[in-house]
Order: sequence, then C-alpha cells, then structure tokens
Amino acid sequence: MQLTLPCRSSRRRGSARLAAPMGALACLALLAGCATPPAEQREAGLPPTQARQLVVQLLPAQLAGAQGWATDVVAALAALELPATPSNLCAALAVTEQESSYRADPPVAGLSGIAWREIERQAERAGVPMLLVRAALQVDSPNGKSYAERIDNARTERELSEIFEDLIGMVPLGRRFLAGRNPVRTGGPMQVSIAFAEAHAQQRTYPYPMAGSVRHEVFSRRGGLYFGIAHLLDYPASYPQPLYRFADFNAGRHASRNAAFQNAVSKASGIPLALDGDLVRHGADADERPGSTELATRVLAGRLDMNHAAIRRDLERGDAPDFERSRLWERVFALAEKLEGQPLPRAVLPRIDLQSPKITRKLTTEWFARRVDERYRRCLQRANAASPD
Repeated sequence: MQLTLPCRSSRRRGSARLAAPMGALACLALLAGCATPPAEQREAGLPPTQARQLVVQLLPAQLAGAQGWATDVVAALAALELPATPSNLCAALAVTEQESSYRADPPVAGLSGIAWREIERQAERAGVPMLLVRAALQVDSPNGKSYAERIDNARTERELSEIFEDLIGMVPLGRRFLAGRNPVRTGGPMQVSIAFAEAHAQQRTYPYPMAGSVRHEVFSRRGGLYFGIAHLLDYPASYPQPLYRFADFNAGRHASRNAAFQNAVSKASGIPLALDGDLVRHGADADERPGSTELATRVLAGRLDMNHAAIRRDLERGDAPDFERSRLWERVFALAEKLEGQPLPRAVLPRIDLQSPKITRKLTTEWFARRVDERYRRCLQRANAASPD
C-alpha cells in the first residue's frame, strides 16, 4: 500500500506500485505505437491449457485456489497479447510472491496506526484541527459502524480504501481534508499502482466485466494480476536480463535504462549523479530550477553540439520507449565511451531508498529487484525441470 509516501521511492515516477502515474496516459499512448517487444515476448508461448498446468506446478503446493490463480495469470497474458512463456509466467509469479505471498488482499501489520497518521497529516495540510476530525469520524458509516471503529479494525488495503471512499463520499469534512484523493494508492497481489491501472484501463479495454471501479478491480485477484502483469511486461525494453524489469516494476518503467544514461552523463561530465532514473525535475519552477541530471548534461552542451532547449526536449522523452534512439542518448554515450575507453552499460539498477509508512528498515530498489530475480530464477529452474522436453 502506498499512502502519501511512495512505497517504492520518493521520486516522481514512483509506481508502480509506483506510485506516481508518470504522465501515465501520455506514456501509454506512446507505448501503443513504439518499438518492438523483446525477443522473449515474440515467442509463441505455451498453449493456455499447458500454461495453466505449468503454473499450478510452480505455485506453492498448499496454496488454496491454485487453479484460479493459474487461470488468472494465463488469462492476463492472453488479454495483453503476451506469450505464456516460462519466462513471462515466472516473472509474474516472482513479483506476486515477493509482494504478497499469493494473497489477493494481503494484511498489513499496524495498518490502523498508519491510517491514523495519514489522516493527521492530511488534516494538518488542510488546516483542519484533528480534534474536529476525530469527532466527525465517530459518526456511523454506511455499514453501521463508525468510521473511527472501522479504521481501528482495518487489516488490509482494500478495507482501508473502502473506508476512505465512504469518508470522501459521505462526510463533508472528509471531502475537505482529503480533497477527493483516496490515499491508498497501491493494492492487490502484485501491489500495483492504482493510478497506473486507471490510466491503462483508459488506453486498453479491461477484459473482465467491472461492477465497480478500476480501484476495486485492483484489489481482486484477477484485476491485481492483470494490471500488475501489464505494468511488469506490457512495454518494450531491450534489457539483457529480467532483473532490470523487476527494478522498473519498483522504480517506474524505463528507470533502469535511464539510470544507465545518468551513469554515462556522470562519466562524461565528472559530476556525481544519483542514479535514480529520473531525468528531469517536475513542478511549476522546473524551468527556473532544472534537476541535477539536466544541469550535468548542460555542462556537455558544447561537446554534444546541442543547446539547452534541445537537451531538455530529449530528456523529457525519458518516460518513452524511444529515448534511447534520441540524439542526446547517442551523443552522450558516444562521448562517455570515448573518454572511458570502454563500452558502458545500457541498463543499471537504480539506486533508490524505498520510503513508505509500512517500511521499518532500510530497503532499496536494488534489494527488491534482486529478491524478485532470485525467485524468478528458482521458478525458471522448476519450469525447465517440468518441461516434457
């Protein structure tokens, strides 16, 4: 779950669970017509029946509803027109196991405390006295229990999201201090960003009948798997191994590619940069106060034969698949490799500290990616052993 602090990082691109939508509508529109998917996604894949049988074998032996999990994974790949290869199946399963241990709506330890702290933060932001907020939350909610009682007893993100929905919709004070924004921003078995899911559903027809909202679907097994697999696999990336997709799932699409670009800029300019995959600073004052990556790249303007406007224009393509075909990308890498005297990587694990009310120890995007990659490799070994070939 992501409340206000991104579960993945404090960067704008957050989400995928990430948190921030990354200009998701524009990004998804670009994806529709750009680049060819990597080779493993052009394979035919297993027939649906065989794919479901393999997934059941790969799931934990005691998992309840294994057939349903297998059906939803394979159906998601089919709906997204992605092949049911062992690699794709294991990638989806590895993230699901890491994020939820195969629970569609996983419980969160200390969730009520997290919720109350978020309410206090939002009330302070809106200038509403907390005493007034607590009094308002003593009223009965639509299910007959007070909002305060429901918050105290909340155990899962779905439950908390429903409380905030009722609060925003039914209580005028809730609309005032939450301003129509439900602070539960991720959910489901793959902990996918709800903002991403909403943007994806606008660009591509959701394959199931939807009684409620996209938000409600994310908290279901079928919806959480569908949108999670879309975020993980349904975009072109020329990575040498799935490890970098796992990092992108945590830090935002193309974050690993963009971190490699930052590394090249740093090598060419001699200016240390945080390799976080965020290429431009966003906000009302972004033009007056450019980000560190843009400033470091400007130092190279003369050697790149590009002016500041051209540099900014290409950097703004950092969320798009074709950034690596931009003039800026090509010239920065050519210069950096000439100075270094050796090739530089086109994918680097982003160096990001994860921040969330749920996180109680130091975790990073690299930690997440490597944990998922370990699960992926074990899964792939089992899938290969199960293959009749």
